[in-house]
Amino acid sequence: VFASLAQAQASVANEVYQELGQPSVFLFCPTEYCSSLCSPSPSRSCYLLTLGQELLPAIRVIWTGPKVVSQELSATLLEEVEGVLRRRPVIWDNLYANDYDCRRVFLGPYTGRAPGLMPKLHGLLLNPNCELQANFIPIHTLGSWFRSELGSCARTDRTGMEIAAAPENSQGPQDGSYSPQEALELALLDWVTEINQQALESGR
Repeated sequence: VFASLAQAQASVANEVYQELGQPSVFLFCPTEYCSSLCSPSPSRSCYLLTLGQELLPAIRVIWTGPKVVSQELSATLLEEVEGVLRRRPVIWDNLYANDYDCRRVFLGPYTGRAPGLMPKLHGLLLNPNCELQANFIPIHTLGSWFRSELGSCARTDRTGMEIAAAPENSQGPQDGSYSPQEALELALLDWVTEINQQALESGR
């Protein structure tokens, strides 16, 4: 019935989206969801080009970066992906994911994401460690990165929507700069406080 896999997927996704009443959040994860899965590259992938043409504009597309687990995300790559998909991607960030190797737990700060990425994204999902308690530092430092991206004053993105300024009394960088080491130190201080509080409550 369809000329390609991409056409079939887009047709089904469009129909489901419309059947659900065009929800405000509708995410589509493509078969080629990172650069390493694209042939020969994201901008020259017939699969992604077809999705960009066929998917309804309000459907958001998930992207993990250069690889399934990407150590770095650059503005250049996101611009390439936006160009072929005709929409800003939603990053599915697997930086901390350990479901593929549960012998490993990732406790470092959120890092490897270039400054100024937010205007090039439609959203960001963090895929955490499988162990709940191990995600304090990842989520805390992600919050610090997010505040640094917002900066000290409101900005306007490319759609003309105002991005709210970070609260003046919130911890973490406010001037658009992000230091993974500083974010890690803040997270550790808060984690120790949290652990001590839990110990007190369990001892009652």
